[in-house]
Amino acid sequence: MRYRFLPLALLFATAPALAETCKYVDKDGRTIYSNVPVKNARKVACFQPPPTPSPEPSTAPANARSPGPTDTSRARVEPNTQRQRDSDRRQILESELAREQDALNEAKKALAEQESVREGNERNCARMQERLKPYQDAVALHEKNVASIKQEIANLK
Repeated sequence: MRYRFLPLALLFATAPALAETCKYVDKDGRTIYSNVPVKNARKVACFQPPPTPSPEPSTAPANARSPGPTDTSRARVEPNTQRQRDSDRRQILESELAREQDALNEAKKALAEQESVREGNERNCARMQERLKPYQDAVALHEKNVASIKQEIANLK
């Protein structure tokens, strides 16, 4: 009796690992990656998880010792090719940084405009803070994105 639900429990335990990740864009243009559907967002693309690598059979005798860990299965990239890839990546990141800084400036401008407006139904500070919260969140999001992109650029060789 106790083991009757074991296969069902194992099935539910492995279900999250089999979920696919999808890219969604919400009505404000923000990109969201999730493995569950997102309300009020449009699905753009889905990504399958990478296949699990199967162990390759060893052709060397069991008692032979290798001199050290060498990975010959990965392709080598020429130094010039890698430099070009790094340069391309830097250019992409710098253009993303410029776009994100423009978006940050626009968000700060919108927040400043909203802070200067005082609506009649906002007699207390809580209502004003509630109205300003989305603008403050947008500024914080763009500041975080700018910091992340700057960190990525700093991490480049």
